[in-house]
Amino acid sequence: MPSQNFLARLKERIAERPNAPALRWRDVTITYSDLARMVDDATAELASSGLERGERVAVSADKSPELVALLIALWREGHTVVLPSRDLGGAALTMLANAAGVSRLVTPSPVLSEPTRPTGVHHAPPAGDSLLILTTSGSTGVPKLVPLSPRGVDNFFDWAASAFDIRPGARVLSYAPLNFDLSLLDVWASLARGATVTLVDPQFATDGSYLAHLIDNHRITVVQAVPMVYRLLADLSLGPVWFPEVQHLVVTGDAAPPKLLPELARMFPAARRYNLYGCTETNDSTMYEITDAAERQLPIGSPLPGVDTRIITCDGDLLDGPGSGELWVSTPFQATGYLDPNVTRERFVPHGSTVFYRTGDVVFRDEHGVLTLEGRSDFHVKVRGARTNMAEVEFVIQRHPDVEEVAVVAVPDDLAGNVLHAVVSRREGSALNSLKLRQLCMEGLARTAIPTTITIVDEALPRTSTGKVDRTAVKTRYTERI
Repeated sequence: MPSQNFLARLKERIAERPNAPALRWRDVTITYSDLARMVDDATAELASSGLERGERVAVSADKSPELVALLIALWREGHTVVLPSRDLGGAALTMLANAAGVSRLVTPSPVLSEPTRPTGVHHAPPAGDSLLILTTSGSTGVPKLVPLSPRGVDNFFDWAASAFDIRPGARVLSYAPLNFDLSLLDVWASLARGATVTLVDPQFATDGSYLAHLIDNHRITVVQAVPMVYRLLADLSLGPVWFPEVQHLVVTGDAAPPKLLPELARMFPAARRYNLYGCTETNDSTMYEITDAAERQLPIGSPLPGVDTRIITCDGDLLDGPGSGELWVSTPFQATGYLDPNVTRERFVPHGSTVFYRTGDVVFRDEHGVLTLEGRSDFHVKVRGARTNMAEVEFVIQRHPDVEEVAVVAVPDDLAGNVLHAVVSRREGSALNSLKLRQLCMEGLARTAIPTTITIVDEALPRTSTGKVDRTAVKTRYTERI
């Protein structure tokens, strides 16, 4: 992961245990010395590609050992790396590169770098000492850019390694893509501590049988994943499965369906089980240890060590004691802001001597200080673990000239958490169809933000008494028959 401390720790692991397994990929085991050679090879290829030291680059590729080695090589050479979602369309990727001030797009295996703008036309917004810039949902094609703080990253490594016993001999499953902040634990913290990382092949990420074989065959001890992954395992037709080697099980990225909780206890009988809450801007913030198998709504728990929280009521007052409101957090792991300072001012707010991040999540705090998530204060929902802004999806669809108006609503789904349904009122006389709109969405949205269904209507959408589109009525009228 991008900090000088990470690079130093990785160098120590390579020297101490060169023949220990670092990565497992398909049927191949890559030792720490193998990984070092791959990094050296990638560094040489970068030099021959014409990339100058310290340039800001974007890397968009599927997860693989070659991508891991390329990222380490880039950080070692002082490059700040923007990691967009692999699912972004070409137009969205171009907009992101422009917003990030990226000079080149770099790909692994073989290492190639392509200019993203004409020579001499380059403006890179300041990113401080960050070597990695992650993105938020990207559902309009212009996601928020989050430069990670090296100090925050190092603090997170120390906490995660202690909390989940990540050390030499630990075997960690890497399910999430490398652009997802879950990889800070799954890949980078694990390599820094000398553990073995088993990479899930993206081609089979929704194949429950493949995932079960991987966890069992590689004797995985630490699993962190969104609820969908555990649902895939629980629904296997081959019969009940269990994984006695797993010692730490983390549910994160979305709310776990209550009926999944007994299955977790059954499948992972020896594991300590946790519900972990956080976001890209702050990394993990709260955690709740699951000690029973009851079907219930899981709390997101209590603040992690060093994390400060505030709950702000709908009236803008600081809540003292039990009650509901928007959650503000300040963590030892958080970014200092977005790459765009104007966006930073909206979400990163000083409160006394501390800068808090406004999560937009509404929580309930009980008399013991335990937090439970109640919903979003805006149009954000989680789809397959990815935060998606329905208003931004509407923005993309609305760009089509034959769209009169559009409403996007979320419908709960056991597998994905939520699925999106778009209802579009087309202009009179238009031949607009859902195929054209789906193509527009594919070009401008991340895959998780593309609506599952698009319904075209020739009537006006229902409205509230104030003249706004009535999304509750839209949901009732158009999605119940789907």
